[in-house]
Amino acid sequence: MTSAIADEFESHRPRLFGLAYRMLGSAEEAEDTVQDAYLRFSGADRAAIEHLGAWLAKVVTNLCLTRLTSARARREQYVGSWLPEPVVTSDGTLGPLESAEQLDAVSMALLVLLERLTPTERAVYVLREAFAYGYRAIAEVLDLTEANCRQLHRRAVRRVGEPESRFAAAPRRREELLASFVTAAREGDLAGLEKLLAADVTWWSDGGGKVSAALRPVQGRDKVIRFALGAWQKWGADLRFATAEVNGATGVALWAGDTLAAVLTFDARDGLITDLRAVLNPDKLEFVRGQLAAS
Repeated sequence: MTSAIADEFESHRPRLFGLAYRMLGSAEEAEDTVQDAYLRFSGADRAAIEHLGAWLAKVVTNLCLTRLTSARARREQYVGSWLPEPVVTSDGTLGPLESAEQLDAVSMALLVLLERLTPTERAVYVLREAFAYGYRAIAEVLDLTEANCRQLHRRAVRRVGEPESRFAAAPRRREELLASFVTAAREGDLAGLEKLLAADVTWWSDGGGKVSAALRPVQGRDKVIRFALGAWQKWGADLRFATAEVNGATGVALWAGDTLAAVLTFDARDGLITDLRAVLNPDKLEFVRGQLAAS
């Protein structure tokens, strides 16, 4: 019986993980949430569950709402900039990402913006935008009225803003941009970096107080260039670089031997890099390290 329960649940696990990750911005907490949902499922009266997928989505969403309440307090005390945990998406971990909208829905930029929302607004936004739930289905998940869910969705969209064309550039062009940036930074090529970065470019670093990182965003082309050159000198020439699809877009993993030192992602506009995000907190790199090691 236990094996049958596990098999039944496993068919839903990828979708549940994708839901929990979008809600929480943390792969580790998403895994824990899905495991908690399994424990609830294993002890539930399955004869009373009419639609298992909907039942599990409701359980996971409500578990996430509880976690978000405590996470908000922790993030207010977080050391430096907070960024989501990076996730490799080319292996289907977050489900199929076949359109620009689906790519944007898991981007680091959007996950940061979702931090502006209340837990309930975030739940409505994720269910509607990422999973195409109708308002009636959302209302059933959250035990709210359809009218309330519509209002929450409108409010969430206003607070998040209209999506920018973060994925307008072709994947090959994005890879070229990132490769050129890494090469120019490693070689100390000031002129090369100037050609790649927008004037208003911003660099975020998330060290979480665990490793050395800029505590505030670095803004402006000249400041970002100085910071990037200094960072590469500090990291050393022995770092190994590998590109990967991270949160729906081209990113780079920086390895020091067998240790994953950082994951770098970026946004681009009009052929120039506008935003750079470096996750260095080792706690936030555990999940993606396992993904990269297995690939």
